[in-house]
Amino acid sequence: MTPSQPQKSREIAPGPFGVWLERAIVAALFLFAFAAPISIAGAQIAWGLGILFWLLRLAVWPRPKIYRTPVDYALLGFFILSGISSVVSYEPLTSIPKLRAATLFTIVYLFAESVRSIRVVRALVIVLIGAAVVSALFTFGQAAIGRGIKVQDLRPDSPLKAARFAPERFKNEPTPILSGDTIEEIDGHRISSPEQLVAALDRPATDKPAQIKIYRVEWNPTLQLPRGGLLPGATAEERLGIGSWTRGRERRATGFFSHWTTYGESLQLLASLVLGLLVALPRKRNKWGLVLTLVLAVLCAALLLTIVRASWLSFLISATLIALLGLRWRALLVVGLCALPLVFAGLFLLQQRRNVGFFDPKDDSITWRQTVQREGVRLLFSSPRHLVFGVGIDSVKAHWREWNLFDQGRRPKGHMHSDYLQIGLERGLPTLIAWLVLMGLYARMLWHLQRRLSKESWIERGLALGALGGLIGFMTSGIVHYNWGDSEVVMIFYMIMGLSLALYRETEFAALPPDVRTASGLPSKIQ
Repeated sequence: MTPSQPQKSREIAPGPFGVWLERAIVAALFLFAFAAPISIAGAQIAWGLGILFWLLRLAVWPRPKIYRTPVDYALLGFFILSGISSVVSYEPLTSIPKLRAATLFTIVYLFAESVRSIRVVRALVIVLIGAAVVSALFTFGQAAIGRGIKVQDLRPDSPLKAARFAPERFKNEPTPILSGDTIEEIDGHRISSPEQLVAALDRPATDKPAQIKIYRVEWNPTLQLPRGGLLPGATAEERLGIGSWTRGRERRATGFFSHWTTYGESLQLLASLVLGLLVALPRKRNKWGLVLTLVLAVLCAALLLTIVRASWLSFLISATLIALLGLRWRALLVVGLCALPLVFAGLFLLQQRRNVGFFDPKDDSITWRQTVQREGVRLLFSSPRHLVFGVGIDSVKAHWREWNLFDQGRRPKGHMHSDYLQIGLERGLPTLIAWLVLMGLYARMLWHLQRRLSKESWIERGLALGALGGLIGFMTSGIVHYNWGDSEVVMIFYMIMGLSLALYRETEFAALPPDVRTASGLPSKIQ
């Protein structure tokens, strides 16, 4: 064959069933991208369907090529070491089922191996950001409408003052509902008026006590309240012994998630992604610049409403890194001046909503973290077994008494409020090292990727910049938050990682001559 003759393609097109499976995989990816910031159930369904279709596609000839990634050994090593730790756990029957959450790492490969087009990468990024905006708008709607009923001017004989803690947790200690508390739910149902509360309480005293969920500053406990103790009166307010009520609007933003920390950590990743796109945009005075600026403002406003200091600080660090990598000094000065109002707004909200300063040694949430972290470090270094294998995932919930954790039960029995300590304590130092190596390799890949991409490929470069900034923010926040334990956050993190790996592979292939790609069984064209 002469050089002028066209070279025959070595690509073998899949049959109709293979094509259908590939389309189904892509559809599952888009469903995941839309569901991840909105619904963990929807994201898990999309993940399960995507994995199922992907495995079926691997069984259909011609099988798609599996590509290696820069993080393979560290990611698989982290999962294997987590499995070993669970097997030798103090509570293997508890730890081994928890490995299901560890299998979320397959999201990385689902995206990295299934996305074979730059165009699909771009579309998935747009859908993910669009879903984040939907979540933020829902947050603003919640803040405007309010939630539950905020009671004011409680009388001394109000039946609401008979509330108590659940006996299995705090020995049935009296915990009266106070003026300014917001009653959000009763018996698992949300309420919006005093009449609904009266209807639930106006039953015989012999009935099971009502389960009432309240919000007080940043505290969201469920209390027990005896039924049948309502006061005489013509109105619901009189029967409850309250002077007035309004809709509660002090609650920290949670979006579609159940907790503000989860929402704050997910917003940090998503806002970093949007900022990366905006910084990478060559000409910012166009429609894309306007759209991205508005989206960033919306996500930053929602992040402020979470009142999560660690997420604020981690996004600030992420934004600083992204700006330093992508902007000139004049633009940096403008961005810094624009950020000042957000900083002051955050400090004001923090004082108004939580009555604490940014670094407040008297803040109970800080002393709580310091207490459990001291206990966790002591337990980690108390035995060579703990250092090598850890105590096992969630084993502390069964052995906290004998290990003297959680301030002897006076603190909520949960986790160590630190990714680094939690992973090291539960899975051992070798697993922690594998995790740190994974994060390091991912950061190194993103660093090279953002340097490799040209200014014309601004969406791709923005993805790399946003992923790198989000990673640094994630690692920063992980010092005081166990964000690795939030499946909602990790699923978004893994999706961004998978897209970044797909982009890294496609940009490597784009640098090869078409005939070399074809000879290697790769697509002859990078779309």
